[in-house]
Amino acid sequence: MRTKSLKKNRINVVTLGCSKNVYDSEVLMGQLKASGKDVVHEQEGNVVVINTCGFINNAKEESVNTILHYMQKKEEGEVDKVFVTGCLSERYKPDLQKEIPNVDQYFGTTELPGLLKALGADYKHELIGERLTTTPKNYAYLKIAEGCDRPCSFCAIPLMRGKHKSTPMEALVMEAEKLASNGVKELILIAQDLTYYGLDLYKKRNLAELLEKLVKVEGIDWIRLHYAFPTGFPLDVLDVMKRESKICNYLDIPLQHISDSILKSMRRGTTKEKTTKLLREFRAKVPEMAIRTTLIVGYPGETEDDFNTLKEWVKEMRFERLGCFTYSHEENTHAYNLKDDVPEEIKMQRANEIMEIQSQISWELNQQKIGKEFKVVIDRKEGNYFVGRTEFDSPDVDNEVLIDATKTYLKTGEFATVKIIEAEDFDLYAEVVS
Repeated sequence: MRTKSLKKNRINVVTLGCSKNVYDSEVLMGQLKASGKDVVHEQEGNVVVINTCGFINNAKEESVNTILHYMQKKEEGEVDKVFVTGCLSERYKPDLQKEIPNVDQYFGTTELPGLLKALGADYKHELIGERLTTTPKNYAYLKIAEGCDRPCSFCAIPLMRGKHKSTPMEALVMEAEKLASNGVKELILIAQDLTYYGLDLYKKRNLAELLEKLVKVEGIDWIRLHYAFPTGFPLDVLDVMKRESKICNYLDIPLQHISDSILKSMRRGTTKEKTTKLLREFRAKVPEMAIRTTLIVGYPGETEDDFNTLKEWVKEMRFERLGCFTYSHEENTHAYNLKDDVPEEIKMQRANEIMEIQSQISWELNQQKIGKEFKVVIDRKEGNYFVGRTEFDSPDVDNEVLIDATKTYLKTGEFATVKIIEAEDFDLYAEVVS
């Protein structure tokens, strides 16, 4: 029996994985709304679209479990139709069709028009840049390119997202203006590789020029850079960051490892010496910059020596933000030909060791903030606290600033100047100055 509360012909879009998927779901929802469809994000609906992730084992597992969860609901009559799209579907469509055949239809990452048609909607080309944002109203992701041309041995993204393809600057400026007119104050620039932006369209790395255009958009206060590749990083970006106050002193640059032998096997096109030199250049040009990186431990052939080199380097570099993943052995990648020879418990132990070092560094850096004033944006209210972020912090992954809501009233989406009164490993406590 169908539950009475379930609304007929409501499409529920469920998003798994990274910010690029969030963006794609928002584009899908914008198109559905323009076709007059009733569409919601991760709420009740009798038609479900699951936007999957296929990046590493945990993500694939979560995607499969989510599909099975909604198939169960379909069997019980709680939903009518289930469609699957995104990276997992792009990469494993034949396997999924065989293993979970009662999904209504599977679509890859480039099959938006087909998916819309299956949902009874038309693909409207004139709607490029129109989205139904799912993030809090003050920030939104701006995807400046799709795909990746890098040959990293461990990465399956090119298999799922194809070759690098930059979005023209005019289209991005127009999209930023639309977001600003809807109240968005912070743009988070995302791509598989920001560093490569423009090479295909303009025959040169053009991220700095794009930033120059985006800072002119009225209503945008912060612009944040995510996922820059270290090799070939365009250093003119640092000049724009230094000069333009709207560009956050923040850079997410996944470095993955630092041992030369591992970097070579990973096909990263760099060395420990070159990477260290690049980071020192960042610090020299923009001393106040917060650098976020991600590392992989347990890659095939990673010895105790390789790991110790990485550990010592993390201590030396003192990154403001750092995440660590255990290596995932992915089919059809170059590294899949290597023996996945680091036991799972050793991988976990190494990841924990890196994160212990990082939490100590983070605690020490946070202690230095006590007594200082920062501009923060208020993302939400949680319990007795307003939760905000400084320009040095990205949503969901970085430090948060907690302000006592019993003493002060703040509006979400607005900026405030606060003074840090207490600091932990990853949280700062503050009181409002103005």
